[in-house]
Amino acid sequence: MDELFEIRDSPIHGRGGFARCNIPAGTRVVEYVGERIDKLESLRRCQELNVYIFHLDDEFDLDGAVSWNPARFFNHSCDPNCEAVMDGGRIWIVARRAIRAGEELTFNYGYDLVDYQEHPCHCGAPNCVGYIVAAEFHELLRARQAQAAQQD
Repeated sequence: MDELFEIRDSPIHGRGGFARCNIPAGTRVVEYVGERIDKLESLRRCQELNVYIFHLDDEFDLDGAVSWNPARFFNHSCDPNCEAVMDGGRIWIVARRAIRAGEELTFNYGYDLVDYQEHPCHCGAPNCVGYIVAAEFHELLRARQAQAAQQD
């Protein structure tokens, strides 16, 4: 495995990546790798509930559901310590802030609001919105939740 992290049981979900050492902000932790597929194949796999697909460009996506992609074990968080960064057609998981040894490595999966209720979040972050969605939708979901609470 990689010298920066190890894969083990996660309190968030299933297995997760955990820092083996302190990781400075801005560090490329791991490349998110996989099978390059066209958009039609991507759509087919998404309909089969494949959650490891990343958008690459207008023609292709990357299916990370492969054994050689340890980044597939990194869990979602509403308050992530890493982010997915595109660089030259490659996807890197990069530390957003300094990460302490032993800390679980997380990033925001960036899901949209289509069927968001089918993707509950269990990240445990104080600001968790309860669903795996992109940060840009957090305030909208909080407003919906407040409105629903008022109606109860």
